[in-house]
Amino acid sequence: MKEPTTRLPAATFQELAMPLFDQLYNFAHWLTRNPTDAEDLVQETYAKALRGFGSFQAGTNFRAWIYRILRNSFLNSRAGLKVTVPIDEDGPDITLPPETTTPESLLMQRVESEMVQQALEELPVHLREILLLCEVEEMSYQELAETLAIPQGTVMSRLHRARKALRGLLQARMQGGRHGM
Repeated sequence: MKEPTTRLPAATFQELAMPLFDQLYNFAHWLTRNPTDAEDLVQETYAKALRGFGSFQAGTNFRAWIYRILRNSFLNSRAGLKVTVPIDEDGPDITLPPETTTPESLLMQRVESEMVQQALEELPVHLREILLLCEVEEMSYQELAETLAIPQGTVMSRLHRARKALRGLLQARMQGGRHGM
């Protein structure tokens, strides 16, 4: 006689999706540069993911799956929209030890942060998104490959090109700043 097998209940959509809300909103905000558009994009992503959850295969990386939905929704419904990266109006959230915090150091950090954000704005979307997903959202190469629907080798080469392009833009800005002084 066969013993009945006990299976753990499958995770619900809410259990998988809700912990990712802030991360998805953050990525959507980076892409759209508009809080309202980011909220709409995340809402659209959750609606599409919920509709497709029945076809979601157990063992698949849910995080990569839902990020792919967000990315595809952005690319499909907002084609032609100028995509930029926000510069925080209140300045970056800087926490430094009191002994190193000076007005000059805070100003330099803000300038550096704004330079990086402006350089990111100049990158093509496919380079910007891979940098944001890797560096900000801390996705692994495997998650990036699944999210962007590209091979892992392409992830690594695209990430290398994105970092190189960003570095080039920052170097050009820094050299331009020196000549202007």
